[in-house]
Order: sequence, then C-alpha cells, then structure tokens
Amino acid sequence: MVTMAVTVNKVRSCSFMPALQRRMLLAAALLVVITLPASPVVAMDWQFEPSVGGTATYTDNANQSGVNPEDALIFTVRPSFSLRSEGSRRIQASLGYSLSGVARYGEDQSTDLNHNLGALGKAELVEDFLFIDGTASISQELISLTGSPADANINDSNRAAVGTYSISPYIKKRLGTFADAQVRYTTGGAIFENDVASNSNINALTAELTNGTHFNNLSWEINYSLRKANNSTTADTTFERVSASAGYAFTRKFRVFGTVGQDWNDYLSTSGTSGSSWSTGVGWSPTSRTSVEASFGERYFGNTYSLSASHRTRISRWTASYSENVSDITQQFLEESGRVFWVCNRILRETPDINPPQDPCPTGWVGPISAGRLAFELNNLGISIDDLVAANLLNISIANGVYVIKSFAAGVSWDVGRLGFGLSARDIKRLYQALSDAQDHVQGLTGSVNYRMSPRTNAYSSLSLTWNNVDALLAGGTAREDELLSFNLGFNHRFAERLNGALTLRHTQRDSNDANADYDENSITASVNLSF
Repeated sequence: MVTMAVTVNKVRSCSFMPALQRRMLLAAALLVVITLPASPVVAMDWQFEPSVGGTATYTDNANQSGVNPEDALIFTVRPSFSLRSEGSRRIQASLGYSLSGVARYGEDQSTDLNHNLGALGKAELVEDFLFIDGTASISQELISLTGSPADANINDSNRAAVGTYSISPYIKKRLGTFADAQVRYTTGGAIFENDVASNSNINALTAELTNGTHFNNLSWEINYSLRKANNSTTADTTFERVSASAGYAFTRKFRVFGTVGQDWNDYLSTSGTSGSSWSTGVGWSPTSRTSVEASFGERYFGNTYSLSASHRTRISRWTASYSENVSDITQQFLEESGRVFWVCNRILRETPDINPPQDPCPTGWVGPISAGRLAFELNNLGISIDDLVAANLLNISIANGVYVIKSFAAGVSWDVGRLGFGLSARDIKRLYQALSDAQDHVQGLTGSVNYRMSPRTNAYSSLSLTWNNVDALLAGGTAREDELLSFNLGFNHRFAERLNGALTLRHTQRDSNDANADYDENSITASVNLSF
C-alpha cells in the first residue's frame, strides 16, 4: 500500500521549512511512482471535487490564562479539493488539500496560512510480487501536557509543526500452499519545528514467513525486524527483534496462540534493553459480530498484556484495546500517519488498506481518510470526539527519548431512533527509559449525544474530562496534576445538497496543582462549507 498522508499546518520561516520542502519533493516523487504504471497498462478515472469553507470564532480567553485572559475574534477561510482514483485494482489513490487563511483580531493581531494535505494510495508495481508503501504527514502537535491545550488557530504557543515521511518497497512471494513470504525495506523519519524533539532518520528491514493454505487449524509465523534511527540531538537507537508464533484453532470460534522471541536493542536506559520474551493468549469469536483476543507474557522491560475486542449489534458498536510496547515519538507519529479510516452515517471504521470496509453502507462509505484529515474535518464528517478517543487517535504530546507506552482505549456508540449516543475512555502512560521510568500519564472520559432534528438538521453535544499527570523530572522540577473539562454544544444544518453550516458553543477549564495554570474559556464558532 502506498499511503501518503500529508497534513501541512502553519507556514513558518524557520529551519523546519527547508526540511519540509525536501519531504514534499519526496512525496511528489512517490506520486510519480504511483501514477506512471497506470498508463497505458492500467486504466483508471479520477473524481475531482472542489469546496470552500470558512469559520468565525469568538473566545474570551485566547491565551488560556487565569491571570491575564485576552479575548479575540478569529476568522478562517479554507478553499479545498479532493481527488480520488477509480476503476483500478492495482493502483488506488486519494488526495485532499485545503489552504486555511487565519486572521486574529484582539490583543494578538496576527495572520497565518495553514496548509492541509491528506493523500492515500496503493500501488502494485509488479503483479503479485513487488509493491510500495509510502507515508508523509505534517501537522500541528501539542508540545507539552502542561501548556495550552488550544489548537493552533486559537493559540499556537504550545504547538509545533511535525513532519514525518516513509517509503517502503517490499516483495511478496507465495511458496505454494506451504507458506507466504514478505521482505520489506523502509526509510523514513521525522522533523520537529524549533527542535522541540530530536529530528530522526529511520532505516528498517522486516522479513516474515507465515503459514499457507496447506495448514487448516494450525497457524504459524516467523518474524525478523531491524530498525536503526539516527537522531539529531539525542543518542542514536537500534531495535532488533526475532520472534516465532504458533496458534491452533480448536473450533471455528476458539483458538489459542503463543509467541517466543529475543530483543537486541541499543538505546539510553537505566535498566536493561535486551532479553528474551514470551506471550500466550486466546481468541474467541462466537459470532461474525463479536471477537475477543487477549494475551499476557513477559519482555525484558516487565510483564506485558494485550487486548483487542469488538462487538456489534443492530444499534450499537463496542470496542476495547490495550497494548504495551517500546517506542519513541517518531515511531508513534509514523504509525499514525499510515492509518486509514472510513465514515458511514456517523460510524467510524478503520481498514488495513485503502479499500472500503466489507460491511454495506446505505449511503456509501466516505473515504479513504487519513488520521490527520479525520481530526481536522471532524464536524464535516458527522463524527464526534469520542470516536477519535475510541480509535486511540488523540496523541498526548511530543517527547524525547525511548519510552515504554501502555495504551488503553474503549468506546461504545448506539443509536435509538433519532438519538445517537457515544461514550469512550482512554488511558495512556509513557515510562521514559533514560529517566528511571519517569512517566507522563493521560486519562480521559468523553461522552456525546447527537439528535437528528430533521433530515437536514442535527444537534450535537459532548463532554470530556481529562486528567494529566507529569512527573517532576519531566515537568521541570515540580510534578504537575491537571484536570481539564471541555463541553461542546452545537447544531449543523444542510442548507442545500452541497452547502452545510454549523454553530458550536464551547466551554473549557483547567484545574491544576499549579495555581498559575488554572483558567476558564468560553467560545462560539460559526462555520460554513460549500462543495461544487
């Protein structure tokens, strides 16, 4: 799969921009690689849809300050377009671009141009043998959990532009009915504005051998991975791992599985970085609508657990996931940039590639949508913030160094007549290996209610509670404990087939053990979007 997800926010005159331009040229080269094989061997069509949108926001505390709040009036204008390929099995592509002009009026008189580009693609260069994947993203990310949580349009003091890219050619070979083999090479990296984190260049090799169709109830897999990162301001890192897995299905509904492995890593840590590992687990799928998979085991950094569960009924959808792994911020952003989503009647669904879900959608699946574009067009797509929480899409903050990340996300949504309800939870903990497991910890609960007032009008609301805890080593000497509340109430209306508008009221507040960090903010936003 060639997946290019680019979200460009904030044009800035700093050292970030030359590096950004190089990545954009790289993305353009990827597009050439994708489209060249399409002519004349592969026939495909393109669907082009332009649109223009605008917002007006008034806030009584644009700087999120409890001591010196500043009100502001903020306008944005956003022309955009989407481009999607159709009719080709071997080459699939989707691109969305928008340019947002921002003007702030108040004590902070400023203007900005924010580019947003999201592109997804899939290319099969040699039939059933040679493929290529690629990702690229640029987005405004939260610098610190202890700073302003506002988005960049309101207050960019705690936001930094982050760019990631990766190119990954790979080959796949079927070894009769015995096994399937795949070997992949990936080069990529991340750049961070104003050096808020270490810029990183990644080179990785993975190889896997999995069981073929000859095996019925027995499944097995052998994996090898090597990832080297050259970092600009921190020590270079190496991650090398080999593992072997096997599973057995006792029935069509129940199976067991296990994995053994070995890690040889090299990174700054006050504890061990290498060692053996094992895990064992069970999978249960009583119906096509319900599946549960859970495991426990041990790796060199401690006991490990995992969970993946989903359940669907005619009116409800339930999901839960938990994972533990060693990572860094570059890898975290790279993984997110390659995720692909679809939307149908306020239902959010993730797929492993650019193809739509197998489940039928009465109105047709909207997508494919990159993770960055999904968050940016939340209201236009008719989904709520609890959908992003359940999908584990709300990143916590930029960070330096290697950490063990423990991540839990769960969500439920259901529809009763004209009403739609949602409830989600998340718990993300990062233990920094070079700082004796000093940690930051984010916990959150989000609930939402949607009401279809008429075929053209919807009312929506959401309430979010977030608890941030940052150890003293990470917070600059004094541990921070913050509680944030956010309440949204709004309406959206379809004035015509291609003309939509929305009005949103928002209240946010933060209570902290640092009295200077407390604040309250009220805002109102009116938005309109016209597609052609």
